[in-house]
Amino acid sequence: MEKIRIDKWLWAARFYKTRTLATEEIGKGRVQVNGLDVKPSREVHAGEHVALRQGPVLRTVVVRGISGSRGPAPVAQALYEETAESLANRAQAAEQRRLAPEPALSIDHGRPTKRQRRELDNAGDPWGSRWSASVKD
Repeated sequence: MEKIRIDKWLWAARFYKTRTLATEEIGKGRVQVNGLDVKPSREVHAGEHVALRQGPVLRTVVVRGISGSRGPAPVAQALYEETAESLANRAQAAEQRRLAPEPALSIDHGRPTKRQRRELDNAGDPWGSRWSASVKD
């Protein structure tokens, strides 16, 4: 039976761009095999369930093939099969992100625009034209 390190398999299946990134994600506890946290050196076999987090998305895949080399995307996609539940969760998360309001629209303060600066300058100075705190009689 073929087996390969989980970090190398994740890299070959194109879940992470480098093996170093795959190792870091495993170290942070974002990758589980059969429901258990693993180390980067753990060997993965065909038929095992791998749960991994990519940003806000949690993916669950079943290992279908083993490869130690990183190939083209169609070959990499043949190494795993995503579960139906994972596909539904990803579609739901994408829909929620699409319908969510733009975060920048909630900002109502910050650096003023040029127009706002002019309005502030022309609004009048409550202290008059005096720029010093001393009183001159």
